[in-house]
Amino acid sequence: MAFPPAFCIYSCGSSANDGLVVSAMLQLIAGHKVQDFAPGDVVMEQESASGSLLVLIKGEVEILRDNVRVARASAPGAVFGEMSVLLGGAHSATVRVLKPSSFAIIENPRQFLESSADASLHVAKLLASRLDALNKYLVDVKEQYEGHDHMGMVDEVLETLMHRQPRPPSH
Repeated sequence: MAFPPAFCIYSCGSSANDGLVVSAMLQLIAGHKVQDFAPGDVVMEQESASGSLLVLIKGEVEILRDNVRVARASAPGAVFGEMSVLLGGAHSATVRVLKPSSFAIIENPRQFLESSADASLHVAKLLASRLDALNKYLVDVKEQYEGHDHMGMVDEVLETLMHRQPRPPSH
C-alpha cells in the first residue's frame, strides 16, 4: 500500500507560484512572536485547543494522530492548528519536534486570516494539497482491495467522506 508523501501533505508544492505564496506567508509572519523548540518537544497536542496558529520557520516536526505518525514536515511556511481554528474545535493531531525548530505563533489566527488574502490562500493551498493526497491514497486503497468482500464497507466510508457536510458549531 503506497502512502502519500508526508512532505507534500504539510507544505505547498514546488512550482514558482507556490514559492511566492510561501515567501509572502513568511513576510506576513515577520512581526509575530517566534518560539524555539528542541527535539522531543510537543508543539501542539491532539485534543487540546491552543487557539493559536503556528507557522514553521525552520526545523523538522512529525505529525501524529492517535500516537501514529502520519506525516513529517520541514518546509518553511508549513502551518499547524489551522483545522482547529477553522472548525472551532480541538487540535486533530499532535506536532512533535524532530530537529531544533522555530515557529511563528499567530495569537489571533481568525483575524490574521481574515486580514490577509495571501495567508488565507496559503492555508487553502495546504489544505487542498492534503485533501488531494488523501484522495489519491483512498483510491489506491480501494484499487488494492477491489474484489474483496469488505469493498462495500470501503465504498460506504469513501462515499461518506466525499459528501460529509460540516456539523453546525456547538454553542
